[in-house]
Amino acid sequence: MKIADLLDIKAISTELTATQKTEVLAEMIDLLRRVQPDLDAAELLAVLIGREELGSTGIGDGVAIPHGKLKGLDRLLMAFARKRDGIDFDSMDNRPAHLFFLLLAPENEATLHLKALARISKLLRKEDVRQQLFDAPDAATLLSILSQED
Repeated sequence: MKIADLLDIKAISTELTATQKTEVLAEMIDLLRRVQPDLDAAELLAVLIGREELGSTGIGDGVAIPHGKLKGLDRLLMAFARKRDGIDFDSMDNRPAHLFFLLLAPENEATLHLKALARISKLLRKEDVRQQLFDAPDAATLLSILSQED
C-alpha cells in the first residue's frame, strides 16, 4: 500500500482557509467529497470529532492525522491539506499543525486502517519530507513528493 496510490489529486489542498480545528476537519471532508460525493458530510464530521474527543490526532512536528471509520464505506479514502500559518490542533507537542492527512476507512477494515496510519506516520517522521511538503508549490508536486518518498 502506497500513500500516493490512495491519495487522489482532487483531494489535496495546498492552503486551507480554516482557522480552527473543526473547520480543518470540515474542509478536509469537502476534499474527500470531491472524490466520493455521496459521503455524508455531517456524519463524517461527527465521526472525526468523536475521534478527536478520545485524544487529539495532532501527532506533533507540525503534523495531524485525523482519521475515522465509517459504516458503508467500501475502500480507504485519504485527503491531504496544508496550512502554512498553522492551526492549533491540540498536538502532543503543543505546537501548531501545518500538514494534515485525513484518513477514512471502512468500519470493518481495522488492519488496513492501522497500516495506512503507520505508513503516514513513518513517512512524516522525516524532517526533510515534512519540509518538502510544506514548500511544495502545488498539488501535483505534493503528490510527486509522496510518490518518491513512500
